[in-house]
Amino acid sequence: MNAPLPTSLHFDIRGLTAAMAHSHACDALRCQFSTQQWEMLASYMQPFALQQGQSLIEQGVADQTLYFIEIGTLSVHYLDEKGRIRMAMVAAGSVVGEGAFFSHQPRSASVQAANACKLWCLTALRFKELANRNSPIALELTLALGAVLAKRMSNRPKRVAVT
Repeated sequence: MNAPLPTSLHFDIRGLTAAMAHSHACDALRCQFSTQQWEMLASYMQPFALQQGQSLIEQGVADQTLYFIEIGTLSVHYLDEKGRIRMAMVAAGSVVGEGAFFSHQPRSASVQAANACKLWCLTALRFKELANRNSPIALELTLALGAVLAKRMSNRPKRVAVT
């Protein structure tokens, strides 16, 4: 899943916050965090990179990891029972994985990198730890994720992106 990181690749939470602040996507993640709160959240997340074509999520797999997109675009593919494929693109400044993160259900679609990506992941276990130690941050993140989920569910082409 994770690509080896080039030595020149640098991760800083400010890159992710800038991506979210500058995203014009309807499903961008909008958190009202201070710099200190973003830094606290970053301490619970793991940054990594994907190269074009690498898989991030497989449809049907039980996993509750949430992925924040700093750079790049992810392609989401849903294969229905009739063998039809539906697709959505999710760009920098947004997230994928919120469906399983909240529902505890297997992944509803597959996700792969459409181009080189910088991502941050937050596992359900680390989120629970965050909620126990810093509940205002966890609550704000939950509300922002709920807004992303609502926007995607109300937009038929973006429903596929709920993974």
